[in-house]
Amino acid sequence: MFIVNVEGAIYKEGKWLLIRRSEKEEHAGGSLSLVGGKCEIEGVSSDILERTLHREIYEEVGIKVTRVSYVNSSSFVTDLGDHVIDIVFLCHHQSGVPYPKSVNEVDEVLWFTTNEIASHTKLPVFLKKNIKLAAALLNELSN
Repeated sequence: MFIVNVEGAIYKEGKWLLIRRSEKEEHAGGSLSLVGGKCEIEGVSSDILERTLHREIYEEVGIKVTRVSYVNSSSFVTDLGDHVIDIVFLCHHQSGVPYPKSVNEVDEVLWFTTNEIASHTKLPVFLKKNIKLAAALLNELSN
């Protein structure tokens, strides 16, 4: 059985929003990541990925996003051995000023350019790849 996780590559004015995960988090505490979280069991529903994404972004950093587009999916195993399917979406900042709204999940919010992310020595390869793919999609959608 997989956990289904969604993440937003949130874009605004040439920068991407990353969070420093809370040290209290069971998986990857203290690391930089995109904003997102797990889908909850809902029975029969529609647009669960998109609704989960909007909810998690608002719960964690207090902002609203718009123009949500699929970027890619992958799988990984958490520090606790849970198997996760991770789906990344390109999102545009719509309203609000991001802040660590959920202090149990977020220690800090940061904005980085695509180049800053690509050259950052402490970011995981998968995060750099997700931003690279999101930036390419952003460029494609802009043309």
